[in-house]
Amino acid sequence: MSTPFSSLDQFVAVPRVGGLVLDRQGTRLVTSVTTVDTKGTAYRTALWEVDPEGRQPARRLTHSAAGETGAAFLPGGDLLFTSARPNPDAAEGDGEERPALWRLPAGGGEAYLHLARRGGVSGVTTAAAADVAVVTAGVLAGSTSEEDDADRRAGREDAGVAAVLHAGYPVRYWDADLGPEEPRYFDLREQGGETGALEDLVPAARAGLRDAEPVLSPDGAVLFTAFTVPEEFGSQRTVLARVDRARREFGVLLDDRANDYHPGPVSPDGNHLVVVSERRTTAELAPKSTLLLLPTAGGDPEPLAADWDRWPVPQAWLPDGSALVVTADDDGGAPVFLIDVATGSVRRLTQDTAAYSDVRVAPDGLTAYALRSSYLFPPEIVRVDLASGATERLLNPTERPELPGTLERVDSVGEDGRSVRSWLVLPEGASAGSKVPALVWVHGGPIGSWNAWSWRWCPWVMAARGYAVLLPDPALSTGYGQHMVDRGWGQWGSAPYTDIMAATDDLVAREEIDAARIAAMGGSFGGYMANWIAGHTDRFAAIVTHAGLWALDQFGATTDAAFYWKREMTPEAMLRNSPHRHVGSIGTPMLVIHGDKDYRVPIGEGLRLWYELLSASKLPAADDGTTVHRFLYFPDENHWILKPQHAKIWYSVIEAFLAEHLLGQERDLPPELGL
Repeated sequence: MSTPFSSLDQFVAVPRVGGLVLDRQGTRLVTSVTTVDTKGTAYRTALWEVDPEGRQPARRLTHSAAGETGAAFLPGGDLLFTSARPNPDAAEGDGEERPALWRLPAGGGEAYLHLARRGGVSGVTTAAAADVAVVTAGVLAGSTSEEDDADRRAGREDAGVAAVLHAGYPVRYWDADLGPEEPRYFDLREQGGETGALEDLVPAARAGLRDAEPVLSPDGAVLFTAFTVPEEFGSQRTVLARVDRARREFGVLLDDRANDYHPGPVSPDGNHLVVVSERRTTAELAPKSTLLLLPTAGGDPEPLAADWDRWPVPQAWLPDGSALVVTADDDGGAPVFLIDVATGSVRRLTQDTAAYSDVRVAPDGLTAYALRSSYLFPPEIVRVDLASGATERLLNPTERPELPGTLERVDSVGEDGRSVRSWLVLPEGASAGSKVPALVWVHGGPIGSWNAWSWRWCPWVMAARGYAVLLPDPALSTGYGQHMVDRGWGQWGSAPYTDIMAATDDLVAREEIDAARIAAMGGSFGGYMANWIAGHTDRFAAIVTHAGLWALDQFGATTDAAFYWKREMTPEAMLRNSPHRHVGSIGTPMLVIHGDKDYRVPIGEGLRLWYELLSASKLPAADDGTTVHRFLYFPDENHWILKPQHAKIWYSVIEAFLAEHLLGQERDLPPELGL
């Protein structure tokens, strides 16, 4: 059966829905749709409008080669968004285009440039009940004004200087080199006509706003934000801060060394702020996430739904302030829940096994809109009845792709008697009479779950090539209670490994599965686990490790957040759980994959693994230098492989490697590899 997953060209070209905003009247829904460009070497995003009533087909709002993101509605219905599209009024030769703020009138017509600055604009946030917009933009740390910032940038660019002098930690994050730019919050002021101007809300240097998102009170008078504070020994903590917009006053509301804090939405009456409290980890304490209600006029926070054994993500308030809409990982999904503010009682709304996000509540409080996905379909826009929980798929900009197989839920029992749940993808034609090879695919995180569609880790691509794919949620997975995280904390090579092996035992016992043709694969923590599996069992015919941790003592100080790693692993735990100590036991062919711009799991992990496989494993390089192992290296990719042409290479090389070692077949490698 031919599906969009049968051809990698078709797969990377499938349109992808993401993000959702609702205007304050509840009559307009806007989402973004990402498509591959005409060259097939980049993705572009456009804004689309979806009918909340589900009657009219979705219509495209924006068109440009640069794409558009970060939509936010103004009170009158005008839509703000960011884009690096060319400024039609700019003089020729103005240099590189940077994201600017554009405005699309509510009545239709062409979007026009609302605000541009040399350093660009990264985002915009609007108040729910006032004509207030806050822009997030980067400023060079030493700049004293917009003019000064532009001059400093021009000086660096003209001199060809990229050097950064650091006086603190961290110096990089995921795939970004930090500094000398730092994010700031600005009021967007109307300047007359169609243009806007920026006014710095927190004029003092605020490097602590990195990776933070502003939350505005409904009247726009107050902004709440997470703020990162440096600590001794290169560590840091996240506090909750408040900015009075009128007075330009910055103050800290919650700060302690036991928790990190992040703001959620403010209640409709402006009296309470939802706060996400994340327990700071130690070698003995695993992470734990809870909700607090903080009076905005002052006072101590109160726990909300403290006895609920899930990690809720606040989405929105009901308009009358009686309840909070949240999502939470739960048994292989992420349903929508309602938390009664007065009692703390929790009611599950959506009953399907899907993952919901971007929940937007209509002004009447009867309906919500959300993105929904599962391993049966990619993200799509749905309407949720807030009384019954019934859902309806709206007329989306995209259709569900046909799948090359079936999906089912399977259960196993871990070594300690705990339940281990997995998703199992079976390809078309899998049966007792036609046994198929299988792939055990371990998720990253490690705090996470296989519960939502992923374009990067898509099992259907492998199902289209005849493989069954097992997606286990071992110890450290979310959605199964705090105990599931606790039992794997600091013990990566113990319960997570034995849980995966238990799930594998049940997989190979199935009549549709060929037990002699099984491979293991994973990325990030999943890559770590692939490395660990390689040194502890020979039951797999091949192993694929993407961006995997290899030598934990080396990794700990070189990752972009070494302070966090140090909290979880003592030196003894690092040694006990480090895969590199077992390289001499590896007798399975391995495909190592790594991107050079990966700062979370630095390239040194892949390089050391590769050398030690060739020099110290049970399958070392032969005298003539040949080896059964392979190393797929991406010089310009990071922790994820994001470019469409590289995604095709990634899947193609993996399929060729598995075909060789599981099927005894040779596959043609992409000619673009130049081999």
